[in-house]
Amino acid sequence: MVDFLNGTIALFGDPLNAALFAGAVLFGLVFSIIPGLGPVTLATILLPFLAHLTAAQAIMILAVIYCIGVYGGAVSAILFNIPGGPENAPTAFDGYPMAQQGRAGKAIGAAITCSAIGGTVSAVMMMVGTAYLAQWAIRAFGPPEVFALIFFGLSVSAAVGADTVWKGFLSVCLGLLIGTIGTDPAGGMARFHFGQNYLMAGVNFIPLILGFFAISEVFIQGRSMALGIHVPPKIGIEFPSLKEFWQLKLAIFRSTMVGFFCGMLPGIGATLAAFMSYAEAVRWSRHPERFGRGEIEGVAASETANNAATGGAMIPLLALGLPGGALTAVMVGAFQMHGIEPGPMVLITSKDLVWMVFVAMFFANLCILGLGYLETRMVVHLLRIPFSLLAPTIVLVAVIGAYGVRNLLLDVWVMVIAGIIGFIMRRSGYSMAGVVLGVILGDLGESAFVKSMQLLDYDLFAFFGRPICAILIVAGFVSLGFSLRRGLKRAPAR
Repeated sequence: MVDFLNGTIALFGDPLNAALFAGAVLFGLVFSIIPGLGPVTLATILLPFLAHLTAAQAIMILAVIYCIGVYGGAVSAILFNIPGGPENAPTAFDGYPMAQQGRAGKAIGAAITCSAIGGTVSAVMMMVGTAYLAQWAIRAFGPPEVFALIFFGLSVSAAVGADTVWKGFLSVCLGLLIGTIGTDPAGGMARFHFGQNYLMAGVNFIPLILGFFAISEVFIQGRSMALGIHVPPKIGIEFPSLKEFWQLKLAIFRSTMVGFFCGMLPGIGATLAAFMSYAEAVRWSRHPERFGRGEIEGVAASETANNAATGGAMIPLLALGLPGGALTAVMVGAFQMHGIEPGPMVLITSKDLVWMVFVAMFFANLCILGLGYLETRMVVHLLRIPFSLLAPTIVLVAVIGAYGVRNLLLDVWVMVIAGIIGFIMRRSGYSMAGVVLGVILGDLGESAFVKSMQLLDYDLFAFFGRPICAILIVAGFVSLGFSLRRGLKRAPAR
């Protein structure tokens, strides 16, 4: 408690520190709304200038941008089906259908509140258990456990957003195929690049999600208007009631734990946390068929988890010097730029720095409530703009986001092709959520599997000699069995 009070005084007792905190909150929110830019882009732009600040100020700014940025991308995901970042993609699965049903305010309200809850709770857990939890996570979770966790996540994803279980499976398989393009993680050999140097690095995820979500939506709406059947979305500003939040209590608690836990695993980060939590929400729901069609629990699960991962990701960074994602990797650069090596000694030699960062992250998550409420009252009215005028703006923003990732025109073409494929798949009842899950989790899962095989001397049965692996793999096969059974039962009726 004394350390928390000292950190609060250090942050808000100094006018410069307070001003830097406020600036990081505002700019983090603005950048995170723009697809393809996001908090990582802002952090990299600011990095050279942070050399002129103290180490505590530099790390504090990056930590605040991290917290705010993870939430900010939910707004465009809900209103326009354009995730501000990969970690917000699951939010669009149900958030955008809610906006189309006139419940945009309720979806954003759920995102605001759940983001603040997940981030704040994870910040408290981070302050209490950094030294102990990091050591446990590294000891208990190696590549085999990560692979088992990803396998379990993929096993439950077939039920997300498709007309049938079979179409859900095919959607996931397409995502897995896309994820194999690029370089083999085992031998570093190029594969499925069709002679194109561009594809040797793999298909970038940002253009893919912009195409699957934003561009395909423009095609869907454009076709509806051409056929004269376009129905403008209803406008509504209504925050979820206390009763609705109470009904979501278990989902919020589960997502907070999943998000914080995934954040502690180096290299996993908020993106996997959001997808894993969404998959778990589907698995535990009594009505999994509602997901992908405007289920508020889908928004709550995704946004709780990705914000909870921010506190978890700081634990291996500060305690062990291992970044959990792209932005925490930028933080490592900021540490080194100021002559500090992140690791166990930081908690002793730079205690004031650590606690100012902890306090900043705690209050940044609380700021989400106030800023998010004001933001909702303003931006939800953008839905009043006729889609014929809004569509060119959406395409322009998507093109900027796709091109800005690597400054390659080919990324824009990838986005357009993904948009056409997404349009065809959505019209045919396939699942965009399944494709995205396959791309993200498949790439991470293959890398973890290769490392696992090397660690286990290429013995597949050795997975079952590790308790956590065994539990997750068995649970994954059970989930697959139930999905197949459900699909077979429905088949004769069709």
